[in-house]
Amino acid sequence: MSEGIKIRNSIGHDLRKSMQADCQNCFGLCCTALNIVASSDFAIQKQAGLPCPNLQSNFTCQIHSELRNKGFKGCTVYDCLGAGQWVSQSTFHGQDWRRTPEIADNMFRVFPIMEQVYEMIAYITEAMSYEISQLLTDKLNEQLQTLQHLSKLDVEALLSINISLIRIPINDLLLETSEHIRNKLVITTLGKKHGRKTSHRGVNWIGKNLEGKDLRATDFRGAYLIAANMQNADLRGVDFIGADLRDANISGANLSTAMFLTQMQINSTVGNCETKLPYYLRIPTHWHNKK
Repeated sequence: MSEGIKIRNSIGHDLRKSMQADCQNCFGLCCTALNIVASSDFAIQKQAGLPCPNLQSNFTCQIHSELRNKGFKGCTVYDCLGAGQWVSQSTFHGQDWRRTPEIADNMFRVFPIMEQVYEMIAYITEAMSYEISQLLTDKLNEQLQTLQHLSKLDVEALLSINISLIRIPINDLLLETSEHIRNKLVITTLGKKHGRKTSHRGVNWIGKNLEGKDLRATDFRGAYLIAANMQNADLRGVDFIGADLRDANISGANLSTAMFLTQMQINSTVGNCETKLPYYLRIPTHWHNKK
């Protein structure tokens, strides 16, 4: 673990680690509610609200083990953080949209809203897992309670949420947390050699060769890192919120304390058994046996 970036056992730590998709308790919402555009990631075009032709009656995928080979790489990348099972089992109380078709439209409209609520909860709980000031912890906890309350609203209330307004104070807090953590890393670890943290927010580094680079404490928010070569790079303390990492090669890279990464971002990359990930992320199955 990087000196200057310490993870503490906390409510935030446990909540963030528990945010995992449970497809067995979801009614195939990602396969139905979302719009799919035919591309290199998806072999078909599908409108929101229409079930994927590969979705079976029991809400499992008939080509699950062959998704990548059949042109559905995007399906293996996607992760809802648990929003799907929450909408299925809590918001709609276990009602199946196939057996109760009158709820289908609302369920499909609520799901992308809950996705965003869950994404914000994931970021907030991760931020709370770092050793930060009590004041910042309290502000994050206040936002967490607001988001948890929103997740429990009924359908009508959820459909009236203005997500953009909710994101503003949360984004400010996440920026504050990022600045705090990255400043601490610079002061305690990088010192005079690096001088200060680096900002490459929104940079277009598609295909850029960053192999072996020391990029600690860099701000890569919203950066385009598609197919970038980051093999064996030191990415501790890097802020990756909103960064596009599709097909980026992070084999052997150290992301053990990289901030605000999602499972979906990691699923879109190329890595191996030597890649070091944050505590709350799983190794994608398509990495297996790659060294």
